[in-house]
Amino acid sequence: MSELNLPPVRGQLLRGEKLAPFTWFRVGGPADALFIPADMDDLATFLAALPADVPLLTLGVGSNLIVRDGGVPGVVVRLAGRAFGQVDILQDARLRAGAGALDGMVAKAAAKAGIAGLEFFVGVPGTIGGALTMNAGCYGRETKDVLVQATALTRSGKRVTLSNADFGYTYRHNALAEDVIFLDATFQGAPDAPEAITARMAEITSRREGSQPIREKTGGSTFKNPHAPNGDKLSAWMLVDEAGMRGAKRGGAQVSEKHANFLINTGEATAADIEGLGEDVRATVKAHSGIELDWEIKRVGRSGPVSAA
Repeated sequence: MSELNLPPVRGQLLRGEKLAPFTWFRVGGPADALFIPADMDDLATFLAALPADVPLLTLGVGSNLIVRDGGVPGVVVRLAGRAFGQVDILQDARLRAGAGALDGMVAKAAAKAGIAGLEFFVGVPGTIGGALTMNAGCYGRETKDVLVQATALTRSGKRVTLSNADFGYTYRHNALAEDVIFLDATFQGAPDAPEAITARMAEITSRREGSQPIREKTGGSTFKNPHAPNGDKLSAWMLVDEAGMRGAKRGGAQVSEKHANFLINTGEATAADIEGLGEDVRATVKAHSGIELDWEIKRVGRSGPVSAA
């Protein structure tokens, strides 16, 4: 790992920090540098002074992420604490949430304020920054359906305001530059009784707990739901199941018995085990059905042996 010449910060700047504890899979090597900014100004100043050739990755709570065993080059920025997790109730059934706010907490804040339409966030693991990045959603609703606008920092530290249309959203994807760092987002809901909203959230939570291995070390839905040659939407879990891969194992990784589109770390898995099992699943599904599954989980970093750093 080459020594990075990085600008001074007011927050934490940690060299060689292991990233496994920051991911839901609990796997992965270290970051060359992990930066936890004190606030938005600290982050903007750092980005403005950061050499353009230093790789940059933003990390939320690592819910939809495999960090490879060789670690991550450059700087990993983790948005944590009140500076990035604030949730504010606005007028006209609107809500503003920091990029570091947990999706579930945003849903609960909206319900308490009598703002309907954001219930689906209670079923989305991760943070608002991640939801903005991948147009996260569940049970028929997506981030694009409720987003008004977001603020972000460019790679050079410039603050920008982005409309919903600026994102160019498609299924689990946006069209923005990959190195944009989101700061907060404003969402539009509709007035409703808090009890009614809470009841709908409880139903979503019950459905999720009944069908997904949320108590395991997992990364959420592994593959995007694909389309058949005739354009019909297919379920990734069904294709995996029909290919006989439910419960399949590789090292310490396993396809969940509870939901075939979830991979789990049974205890001692490496990132290579998990990613390799995912590729085994993709190859087997392709051979069985002719359908090629695309990863929904993001995979980052260097392949190779687990780093001791």
